[in-house]
Amino acid sequence: MAKIQMKTPLVEMDGDEMTRILWQDIKDILLTPYVDLKTEYYDLGLPERDRTGDQVTVDAAEATKKYGVAVKCATITPNGQRMEEYKLHEMWKSPNGTIRAILDGTVFRAPVMVKGISPVVKNWKKPITIARHAYGDVYKATEFRVPGPGRAELVYHGEDGAQMCQTIYDFECAGVLQGQYNKDSSIRSFARSCFQYAVDTRQDLWFSTKDTISKKYDHTFKDIFQEIYDGEYRARFEELGLTYFYTLIDDAVARVIRSQGGYIWACKNYDGDVMSDMVSTAFGSLAMMTSVLVSPDGKYEYEAAHGTVTRHYYRHRKGEKTSTNPVATIFAWTGALNKRGELDGLEDLQSFAQALERATIAVIEGGTMTQDLAGLWEGEVPAKTVDSRAFLQAIAAELDKRL
Repeated sequence: MAKIQMKTPLVEMDGDEMTRILWQDIKDILLTPYVDLKTEYYDLGLPERDRTGDQVTVDAAEATKKYGVAVKCATITPNGQRMEEYKLHEMWKSPNGTIRAILDGTVFRAPVMVKGISPVVKNWKKPITIARHAYGDVYKATEFRVPGPGRAELVYHGEDGAQMCQTIYDFECAGVLQGQYNKDSSIRSFARSCFQYAVDTRQDLWFSTKDTISKKYDHTFKDIFQEIYDGEYRARFEELGLTYFYTLIDDAVARVIRSQGGYIWACKNYDGDVMSDMVSTAFGSLAMMTSVLVSPDGKYEYEAAHGTVTRHYYRHRKGEKTSTNPVATIFAWTGALNKRGELDGLEDLQSFAQALERATIAVIEGGTMTQDLAGLWEGEVPAKTVDSRAFLQAIAAELDKRL
C-alpha cells in the first residue's frame, strides 16, 4: 500500500522520559508505515531546553503559529530535585505555559471512552470537555507573608496619571497576602475560543465562575462571555441548535454530576485545572484524556493530558518492560493528523487518523490493554494485560484489518 502523502508539515514537539520512548514507538509502529510523515521537529526534552535557554520552546510555538497544527509530547516542568538531577542552569518555566502564552490559547480536555470501562458517575454517557482559561489568576499571582500588624492596600497607577487605591485588610497580626490579575484581551480570546470550539464540535457550552462573591473580577468574565455570545455567536448557536448558558461554579458542579455529559464546560484557570483532573479521574484514567490548545485565530496544538510517567521511565532504564498506557499520546497524533488533513483537504489523511482511533478503542474493547486499564475493566471478555510495545503492535494489527 502506498503511503499517505501530506502537503504541510506538522510541528512536532518531542518530550521527556517514558512518554518520549512511547513517542518514538508510536511513530515507528503506527504512523510511518502508513503515512509519509512531514514534521518540523523541535526537541522540547529538558536537556535541549536547558542547552538553548528554553529558546527551542519559543521557536516551537512560533512554528505552530506559522503552520497552524502541532503535536506535543509530555514534558518536564523542573523543580529543585529536577534541577539537580539534570544539572540545569535555571529552573525553566512550564513549556505548556510558554506555548499557551504565545498562542493566546485555551486548553480543551476530553476523555476517550470505551465500552467495558464505566465512569464512576454512572449516568455519564458522553464525554465532558473541560475548557480551561490557561492564563493569569493564581498562577501569575504576586504574594508574600505579612510579618505583623499593618495595612495592606491595592494600588493602581494609570499611565494617564489616574490613581486608584483600596484597603485590602488592616492586619492585627501576621498573615498572608496575594494579588492576582487577568486581562480583557485574554478573556476575550478565551471566550472566542470556547464559542468557536463549541461550533466546530457541535456541543453546548456551559460557563461558570463565582460572580456573586467576586463582583468585579469574576463578573468581568461573565460580562465578556455574554457580550461576545450576543454580538458574534448567538445566531450561529441558534442555527445549529446549540445552547450557551452561564451559571455559578457550585451550581455547575451539581449540574455536571447529574448530567449525561456531551458538552463543553468552560472554567477559569484554577477551576479548569482542578475540574479537568476530577473529570478525567471519574471517567477512568488520566492516560485516556485528550488535550488540545486552540488559539482564537484557529491554531491547534494537540498533546496528552498527563505527564512524563517518571516511575515507568526509571524502570525502562533498568531494562524492564513497562505497561504504560499510550492512548492519550496516540490520540494527540490522530487529532493533529485529522486537523492537518481537514485544513489541507486530504481526506485520506483524515480517514487514516480516524481509523487509528477506532482501532485503538477496538483493541481495548476486545480485552487487550495496559495495566492501568485492567484494574478498571468490566467487559465480558477477560482483560489481557500487555506491555506498551505489545499494545501498540496489537493496535497496528487491528489497523491493518481496517485499512
